[in-house]
Amino acid sequence: MPALSPTMEEGNIVKWLKKEGETVSTGDALCEIETDKAVVTMESSEDGILAKILVQEGSKNVRLGSVIGLLVEEGQDWKQVEIPADGGAPPSAPPAPALTSSPAGPSVSAPPKLEHHPGKLPVRLSPAARIILETHGLDTTNLIPTGPRGIFTKEDALRLLQEKQKSKPTELKPVVSPAPPQPTAVPSQATAVPPAYPRPAVPPLSTPGQPAAPGTFTEIPASNIRRVIAKRLTESKTTIPHAYAAADCDIDAILRLRKELAKEDIKVSVNDFIIKATAVTLKQMPDVNATWNGEVCRQLHSIDVSIAVATDRGLITPIIKDAASKGIKEIAASAKALAKKARDGKLLPEEYQGGSFSISNLGMFGISDFTAVINPPQACILAVGRARAELKLVEDEEGNEKLEQRQLMTVTLSSDGRVVDDELASKFLTTLKANIENPIRLALC
Repeated sequence: MPALSPTMEEGNIVKWLKKEGETVSTGDALCEIETDKAVVTMESSEDGILAKILVQEGSKNVRLGSVIGLLVEEGQDWKQVEIPADGGAPPSAPPAPALTSSPAGPSVSAPPKLEHHPGKLPVRLSPAARIILETHGLDTTNLIPTGPRGIFTKEDALRLLQEKQKSKPTELKPVVSPAPPQPTAVPSQATAVPPAYPRPAVPPLSTPGQPAAPGTFTEIPASNIRRVIAKRLTESKTTIPHAYAAADCDIDAILRLRKELAKEDIKVSVNDFIIKATAVTLKQMPDVNATWNGEVCRQLHSIDVSIAVATDRGLITPIIKDAASKGIKEIAASAKALAKKARDGKLLPEEYQGGSFSISNLGMFGISDFTAVINPPQACILAVGRARAELKLVEDEEGNEKLEQRQLMTVTLSSDGRVVDDELASKFLTTLKANIENPIRLALC
């Protein structure tokens, strides 16, 4: 199992592309592996024959360095290949030993041990109930708890004792203990009928095809990507001093320009303009185009904008490299191609590793504004909301003020306070707002 990304610790075998006995050449695709970032095709580094597949398709959490397959040289008998002792998938946990119990005899010589039987939930005993069960040697395999939170109470034990006396009065021989309890009268509650549905000690799992009962749930295993996302988000929020600043941008000029381009059969989105405006602003303010690497701040020379793409496997951020030097049309084509590869799980490592600044746009989902979590080691991420119509006080050519309806969009900058202070973040947003509201400026950089 190779390391197919810098942060990869384990991988899942999605599909083998070669079968045992097939000839393999250098560069041939051997299998598809799900890393912590995407599904990546593993290529062969040698010529030979795939003699043995040790880790089958669908195997999860295979550690780095584990042997997943064996290659032999051409001409060798691949069917007689010797499998290494430590090869194959990581060993599974040994099965739990079966619990055995001796048949119940007519007399009891020692207090019974309350064992957990497979298929049954463990029962919690109250102290009084435990003394009664151990003193009278009562069978504990069919306990029916009626107490709160599934506790087997003193009344339950007395009821079980009474039933035992009725069914086999001659076989019951109490155990002589150092301090036997004084005989007590059975309370009237002992003859009460137990409830039809006693509360279980542990809430049961939900059963497919049946209505869900209160307290039930379905456990969904997390993929490698989901686990890495959770780890990195937790790391980001707990170790990075986030600061936030927001601005409302008038995008009427972008919408008019977009309509003009559509007449020329040039299809670009508002998000493409946002990417270009952000890249131009980073070029104008290189101090923001930086990362934090533990102890030092690194100002990057290349402006590589990461765009957040939602997939079935989780969120991933493919990169539009050198975005400041690209035109709107080229950015639109790159963003569309990268988003498709991300959703298909076909991104190459170099297409999502790195980046100097991130953009997350939820405007297409009707979100007005939000704050995003910084993607370390980057110092900033821009959260983009939807366009909304609002009345705005504007000046006409003669300097008279009047109310006009404008399309406004809120952008929120999350910045790492160790790299970008509040003053720099404010200047960045002011410059970005000017570039968005005057898209003609984007052609000058």
